[in-house]
Amino acid sequence: MKLKRFVFALSLFATTSNAQKLPVWKTGPDPKASADWLIHPVTEKAGVYQSADGKDIILYNGLLKRVLRIVPDAATTSFKNLSNGQELIRAVKPEARLVINGRNYPVGGLNGQKENGYLLPEWVEGFTRSDSAFHYSGYEITDIKPYLKWQTSMWSGNKQHATGKTIIMRYQSSLAGLQGLEVRVHYSIYDGIPLLSKWVTLQNGTGKAIRVDQVVNEVLGVVEEESAVEGRLEKMATPNGIYIENNFAFNNAMRYELSDQATHWKADPSYTSQVHYPYQTPCLLEIHPGKEMGVALKNGETLESIRTYELLQDSYDRERKGLAVRKMYRTIAPWTTSNPIFMHLVSKNDEEVRTAIDQCAATGYEALILSFGSHCNMEDVADANLQKWKQLADYAHSKNVKIGSYSLFSSRRISDEDDVIDPKTGKPGGAFFGGHAPCLGSKWGLAYLEKLKKFISHTGFDIFENDGPYPGDVCASMTHPGHEGLHDSQWRQMELQKSLYRWCNEHDVYVNAPDWYFLDGTNKIALGYREVNFSLSRDQQKILNRQNIYDALWVEIPAMVWGFVPLTKYQGGGDDAILEPLSQHLDSYEQLMMQYYGAGIQACYRGPRLYDTDETKQTVINVIQWYKKYRNILNSDIVHLRRADGRDWDGIMHVNPGLKEKGLVMLYNPLNETVTRSIELPVYYTGQHKTVNIREKEGPAKTYQANRNYQVKVNVKLPAKGYTWLVLE
Repeated sequence: MKLKRFVFALSLFATTSNAQKLPVWKTGPDPKASADWLIHPVTEKAGVYQSADGKDIILYNGLLKRVLRIVPDAATTSFKNLSNGQELIRAVKPEARLVINGRNYPVGGLNGQKENGYLLPEWVEGFTRSDSAFHYSGYEITDIKPYLKWQTSMWSGNKQHATGKTIIMRYQSSLAGLQGLEVRVHYSIYDGIPLLSKWVTLQNGTGKAIRVDQVVNEVLGVVEEESAVEGRLEKMATPNGIYIENNFAFNNAMRYELSDQATHWKADPSYTSQVHYPYQTPCLLEIHPGKEMGVALKNGETLESIRTYELLQDSYDRERKGLAVRKMYRTIAPWTTSNPIFMHLVSKNDEEVRTAIDQCAATGYEALILSFGSHCNMEDVADANLQKWKQLADYAHSKNVKIGSYSLFSSRRISDEDDVIDPKTGKPGGAFFGGHAPCLGSKWGLAYLEKLKKFISHTGFDIFENDGPYPGDVCASMTHPGHEGLHDSQWRQMELQKSLYRWCNEHDVYVNAPDWYFLDGTNKIALGYREVNFSLSRDQQKILNRQNIYDALWVEIPAMVWGFVPLTKYQGGGDDAILEPLSQHLDSYEQLMMQYYGAGIQACYRGPRLYDTDETKQTVINVIQWYKKYRNILNSDIVHLRRADGRDWDGIMHVNPGLKEKGLVMLYNPLNETVTRSIELPVYYTGQHKTVNIREKEGPAKTYQANRNYQVKVNVKLPAKGYTWLVLE
C-alpha cells in the first residue's frame, strides 16, 4: 500500500521569499523501495518537499532522497539510496564552486563539522554560515523540461521525454565586483529511476564583463569505497554506490568511462580520521571540465555549466549496474532508442544511389547512408550540388527510405590559418588526431558548421554521419573568431560541436558520431572494433563480431551502437574475407545479419548493393521481416549468457518484462558438429519468477519452472556452425 507521508504546509520558509508552497515531509523512518524498479514500474512520483521547521528541502521519488539544509545556508546533508538504505554523504560541502578572475568562490556550504568520516543529523543544527561568496536566497519549482526539443519520424523504442521535478536554487553575493552576478543551481529528480541531474547557470548583471575560469557544478563528500592505508589516489577504488555521467566526454574511445573529462575523484584533506596515512582516499567528488573553461562572460550574458547525472547503484553485480545505466539512457536521452535499418553505400555516381534506394525499398531497409569514399560532398553548397542531392533525397523519400551522408572533420589539414595552433610551438599542429586538425572556432570551422546545416536543410537529408568530431583539441590562436585564445579554446569548440548535434536532434536529423555526445543529441556510436579485423576470414569475423557485441552491451542499449559488415574488400584481406559476390557466400551473409539484428544492432553493410540474385534478395527480406516481427524485444536490453570463444556455444538474452515477449535468446555454435547443450537461462529480469513459456523459433511453447535462483534449464540442439533462437513469453 502506498504510504501517505506528506501533508501540505501553510507557511513558507522564513528565510526566503518564494511564490510556491511546498508539501511538508512527514518525519519518521525513510520508506524503503517496495519493488525492484528495474522490473516493476515505480508509481511514486518525483517531488520536492520541505521539512516541518522549514530548514530543509527534500528531493524524493521513492527510490532516492536528497536533503538540502537551507538555514543558515544551503548544503547537502543526506543523499540516500532507498532501495538498499545506503547513505552516501559523510561530510557537508558547498553546493558548487566558481573560479572567477582567478579566485575561488564557494556557492553555499556550512562550517562546523569536526568529524568528516560520517555526519549525524543533530550536528547540522550547530553548523554556521561559511564565508562563501554566494549565499542561498530562494528557489523555484518547475516540471522537468526536455533538455532538447527532440523530434523524429524514425522507429524508436521510446518517444517520451523524461518526467519529474526541477528545483532551481538561487545564490547571490554582496562582495564588490560580484554584486549582480546571480548563480542558479538546478536539480532535476526523475520519475521511476534513482537519478538526479545537476547543473549551474550564471547570469551576469554586474555591469561589466567577468572571466569565468571554472564552474564546479557538483561537490560531494562521499563515503569511501575501501580502507587503504597506503597507495596512490588514482589506484584506489572509487565509491560504487553512485554512477556519474556528464555531457563533457570525448577522446574517441567509444566508451563513456574512458571519454569522461569532467568527473574527478579527489582526496579530502579535511577528512583527518580516514585510514589512509597520506589522506589520499578518493572520497571527494567534484564535477568540472579538466581544463579551465576560461570564458569571458559579458554583462547580460548567461553561462550554463556541464550537466551531471547522478545514478544511485544498489549492487556490485555488473549486469545489474549496467541495466541501471541503460535505463538511464532510455529515460534522459530517448533519442538513443531510435534505430532505423540502414545500408552503407559506397557510390561513384547518382545511378548507384538510385539503385541502392530501390534495393532498400524492396527488402524493407529504412535508410541509406552514403559512406566514406562516396561521391557526396556535404561541404559543397553550390546550387547545382544542392539541387542534385535534393532530387535524390526526394526520390528516396518517395520510396519511404531515409537518406544521409558522411562527413569528415578532424583527421585532415585545412591551412595554417585555420588549423589548431599548438601552444607549445605557436605553430599549426599538436592535435589529437595525427598532429594537424582544423580548429572548429576558425573561419573554416564556423563555415563548416553552417555549410552542413545549409546542405541538410536544403536537400532534406535525414541522417548525418560525422567522423572525427571535435576531440578536445586546444588552440593557441588569437585570431580565430570562435574563441579568444588558448584559455577558452576547448570550451568554445566543444560548445560549437554540441550545438551542431543539438540542431540536428531538433530538426529530425539522425546522427552517427564516433564519440560520446549522446547527452547532446547524437543517436549512435560504433560498438568498438578494430578495422583491420575485417580483412580476416569470414569465420574469424563471425566470432570476433559476437565478442564485440557481447562486450559493448554492458552499459549501452542496442540502438546506441552500430557494427560493421564490409561486403567488399576492406583494409586488405583475401577472398575468404569478403562477402561479394553475395550469392556465393550466402550462409555467412545471413549469419552476420542475424548476429547483428539478433542483438538489436544495426551494422554498416558497406558495399554497392544489398543483393545480387533473387535468392540473396529473399534471404535479406526474410532476415528483415524476422527482425521487424521481434523488433521491440530485440531492441530491449540484454543479459549476458556466454561470451564467444570458439570452443563451445555462446549467446545473449534480451529481456523486457513489459512486453508480450519477455525475452529472446540468441544462441550460436561455432563448432564443426551439431551439439546439444543444457543451458541455464536467468529469467529474473523478464519478470517471470515462477514459470515461463519458451519456444524455439516458431515452434510450440513449453512451460518451465524457475528455480530459487530465477533460472530455467533448457536443452537446445545447435546446428554445426549455426545458430538458433528462443522466445520467452
